[in-house]
Amino acid sequence: MSIINKAAAIGGGVIGAGWVARLLLNGIDVSIFDPDPEASRKVGEVMKGARRAYKQMVPSGLPREGKLTFAKTIAEAVADADFIQESVPERLDLKHRVLAEIDAHAPANAIVGSSTSGIKPTDMQVAMKKHPERLVVGHPFNPVYLLPLVEIVGGEQTFPEAIEVAKEMYASIGMKPVVIRKEIEAFVGDRLLEAAWREALWLIKDGICTVEELDDIMRYGFGLRWAQMGMFQVYRVAGGEAGMRHFMAQFGPCLKWPWTKLMDVPEFNDELVDLIATQSDDQAHGLSIRELEKIRDDNLVAIMDALSKQNKGKGWGAGALHKDYTKQLAKLAAKKPTASKAAEKAKAGKPVKKAEKPKKKKKG
Repeated sequence: MSIINKAAAIGGGVIGAGWVARLLLNGIDVSIFDPDPEASRKVGEVMKGARRAYKQMVPSGLPREGKLTFAKTIAEAVADADFIQESVPERLDLKHRVLAEIDAHAPANAIVGSSTSGIKPTDMQVAMKKHPERLVVGHPFNPVYLLPLVEIVGGEQTFPEAIEVAKEMYASIGMKPVVIRKEIEAFVGDRLLEAAWREALWLIKDGICTVEELDDIMRYGFGLRWAQMGMFQVYRVAGGEAGMRHFMAQFGPCLKWPWTKLMDVPEFNDELVDLIATQSDDQAHGLSIRELEKIRDDNLVAIMDALSKQNKGKGWGAGALHKDYTKQLAKLAAKKPTASKAAEKAKAGKPVKKAEKPKKKKKG
């Protein structure tokens, strides 16, 4: 069961709306602020897709959805939240303005997570004058309501206790929190993706392959291995009976060969954009973004469901977590509704022990 009583989402774009969907479908009330006049419609579209995916995950019935409220200001959105997820565009000046306002109006015991894809938390928390110690990066992957990974990164002022509470909060809504050991731009996931993206741009620009051919190589080849084992375990197996040591000895010399252009970036001009955009349009075969999202979600549910049946029924990798998460959702769905709104409000007002304001360590 979630340890989050009330959540706030600041920003309702693709990522922000994904957070809203995951929280609501776990039965958590969410207050959202987004100045976009189209925010309600956009969030509604994401919710429609998320509900559809979750019904496939838990056909026996979903928990009662949390209540979604569109706030007029950040102050209103965060006023009584114990978990706040910021998902505004990747501009440090904007992050500073938004986080300063969150910090000024949020309860002292609230955990603040930022969905930033690469900005270091130390660079963001300087704008928080009251409680910078409760800010963490909580970097998810799209679609947030299905993909369980969330990278957690603390800044120089972040209390260790805040990281632990954040881990528990994210885990309580079916996610896989991974704490990044050292603060670094772009963290781990996006650094890996950026490396592949840079090489892919060269391969398309140089006419080696089209975007569809490159995607086919990923989705019909190593992408299937990565989906259930990752990189290092895959290579361990590739080493045969001698394992990783043999693999490293065999393929280590390749690192000196000219197999990559990662240190040289192609000029990102209109010509390259047009080339890739045109090929991407051809690849879509007329399917809309919403249609592609449905296909993506169906495939993700099917892959995770298949993995949940492996390892003698215990599940493997993301499948094992998926198995536990769907059981958690089914259990929430089976719970009887609270007796009254008054009782529900009283329960929501109780302090959550695990989300108390982290205490400063004594200097020794």
